[in-house]
Amino acid sequence: MLRKFKGVFIISFIIMAMTMVMPAHIQAAEEKAVLATAPMVSPPITRKKPATVIVELETKEVVGQLKHPLTGDAVEYQFWTFGGTVPGPFIRVRVGDTVEFHVKNDASSIQTHSIDIHAVNGPGGGANASQTEPGMNTAFQWLALNPGIFVYHCATAHIPTHIANGMYGLILVEPEKGLPKVDREYYIMQGDFYPAGKMGEKGLKEFSWEKAQMEHPEFVLFNALSAGGKLEAKVGETVRMYVGNGGPNLISSFHIIGEIFDVVYPEGSMGTPPSKNLQTTLIPAAGATIVEFKVDVPGNYILVDHSLFRAIDKGCVAILSVTGDEAPKIFKPLKSGAPGGH
Repeated sequence: MLRKFKGVFIISFIIMAMTMVMPAHIQAAEEKAVLATAPMVSPPITRKKPATVIVELETKEVVGQLKHPLTGDAVEYQFWTFGGTVPGPFIRVRVGDTVEFHVKNDASSIQTHSIDIHAVNGPGGGANASQTEPGMNTAFQWLALNPGIFVYHCATAHIPTHIANGMYGLILVEPEKGLPKVDREYYIMQGDFYPAGKMGEKGLKEFSWEKAQMEHPEFVLFNALSAGGKLEAKVGETVRMYVGNGGPNLISSFHIIGEIFDVVYPEGSMGTPPSKNLQTTLIPAAGATIVEFKVDVPGNYILVDHSLFRAIDKGCVAILSVTGDEAPKIFKPLKSGAPGGH
């Protein structure tokens, strides 16, 4: 009887000891999300198993410039932001991750702010749980069920006004096996802006309800309030761009002059095979897409909304600068001269 008791005790002790020294890699991992400022992107996820990912995002109301990248025309504007930038930070998680999301509203804010994450299955995409008054914090937890590239935005009344003032960004939910490796990744997000008053007038501009209702933006911009770096690549590299459209009103006809998209995930979908060899792709307001292409020839490549008055007159332009050797078999200028010349 004593032997039996000793045997049970020893087995119980061994099980307890094994539990205490269980390797960390088979326990539920916890990590803090790495956020990136546009046009930069958070690094790819290398782990093979889900984790609990903690995301901390602060809402801020800041003064910045709405600036036309071609003409230099600019106005001072009162932005409402996630993290002090427009678009807000790029967030990257994986299918199966449990995401613990924390929203802090800066004490200097005038407005209540919140977040609706289009990747969330739950009331308001998290908006119901994240209505955050100035100086306060909120939090909620959700399970990443669907892979894709998703928009997040503020969802505090009046929602269109919060979005029009710059409160949007992108979150990538990687599939279990990740995305194919590429040489460079960039984050681009379009938005339409409605400053009050007349162009050329001095002084701080705020949001114009009338212009927004009429859907007449003064500016349509990529990465309107961001200084995260330049778009650069080298000949022979493959570039992936995560492209979103915050709106609040316009649909984007995204195009790169002089390039063809080798691969496009229409509307960010990863549930079906991607499209190939596209010239222009539509991105709805509060939608996103992923485009991939190999750069073959050096030079400056212009990103535009191909509703071209938005590009030329309202500023929806960016530049991808590609360096490397010329590729005359693919592209070369020919001699120009008088008619009949050779």
